Amino acid sequence: MYYPYIIKELLHRHNRTLVNILGIAVGIALFVSINATSTAYKKAVSRPFKNLGADLIVQRAEERNMQGGRPPASMRGIRLPFSNQLISPRDLNGITQIEGIDVGSSALLLWEFEKQGFRTIMGVDLDQPDLLGPVKVRDWLKSGRFPEKQGEAVLEEHYARFQAIHLGDTFKISGSPFRVVGILEIKEGAQVAAANIYLPLGDAQALIKGGPEAVNILYLRLQNPSMLNKVKKQISKEVKGVSVSSSDSFLELMGGVSMISGRFSMIASVVALLGAVLLIMKTMLSNLVERSREIGILKAVGWTHGEIQKQLMGEAFLQALIGGILGILVGYVISYGMGFLSISIPVPWDLNPLPAMAKAEAATQAVRLPVSVSLGLAATSMALSLIVGCVTGYLLGRRTSKMKPADILRQL
Repeated sequence: MYYPYIIKELLHRHNRTLVNILGIAVGIALFVSINATSTAYKKAVSRPFKNLGADLIVQRAEERNMQGGRPPASMRGIRLPFSNQLISPRDLNGITQIEGIDVGSSALLLWEFEKQGFRTIMGVDLDQPDLLGPVKVRDWLKSGRFPEKQGEAVLEEHYARFQAIHLGDTFKISGSPFRVVGILEIKEGAQVAAANIYLPLGDAQALIKGGPEAVNILYLRLQNPSMLNKVKKQISKEVKGVSVSSSDSFLELMGGVSMISGRFSMIASVVALLGAVLLIMKTMLSNLVERSREIGILKAVGWTHGEIQKQLMGEAFLQALIGGILGILVGYVISYGMGFLSISIPVPWDLNPLPAMAKAEAATQAVRLPVSVSLGLAATSMALSLIVGCVTGYLLGRRTSKMKPADILRQL
């Protein structure tokens, strides 16, 4: 392969070279940005669980005997949420013994209805793993510290601001005084563990007089995420009446959107690459007609078909290399811009800590798209670009094999 000839040829026909490079760059940029955005979409949906370090959340909904004329529970004072009734110690022990579960962390979510309004209370077991469940909110403190003894509480910053409660103030829950020792900000996408007030688990249990074993949410981390569906089925089989949620619960609500997103990214990526292939092939085939005289002379002076094919493949390969690098850079810029967008994710009813009448917009949560271009995606894009160049060069070489120097020179 004569490399100086390749460089001179590309520079001499700079307009066509630029068109080929830009065509590949556009195709690769679309491939990178579309796939990066699609991957970010899936990451955003799973973020509520990832931020809590959990793979599964286990709850038990309230059972109502409507036909028996059972009156609705009172909505005054402290009460258990409809979707978070107490889970017995026996059931908790049975769940944590299921094969595939690495570690579990429990909590107690409460609602309080009073004349001044409504608020949610989360009882956190400070002795449980720091990397699992609502105990992770201690990492989101903006000021102060997390409770270390009874009678201390941490408030969510928006609730504290609305109630005009500050660090060091004392307020009451169901008549019991609590001192504010910390203010925190709920991390984006962690609304499934959001609450207005965070208390030590013992204080929350005392509010409902449920005893030292009263909990109504169980956060589980698996030994291997691939066992997710198997463990979910096993929990539902072993413990009757509980609901088991995972990031799939969000995908089910967004089912059509998520499916369209996945299919669209694949279709659009393929279309973009095919467009790049067709563009470069059309341009190079047109270029090949213009270069027929040159190819005829090269064959006449002794160049073999293989040598000419190597030259054409070298030109196509170099254009594909430059176009691939440029396309990845442009795709990265587009992906970076997409990272400033947010999407609204519907929260499943059983994972929403607020009652439906409290706040309509609480049924969704806005999550910023975590768009990034991974090394794997960049490598795949570059490989595809080079494959486009090699295939195009090969097809052009096959075309030149049918060109006889005598026929070409006869037309000059």
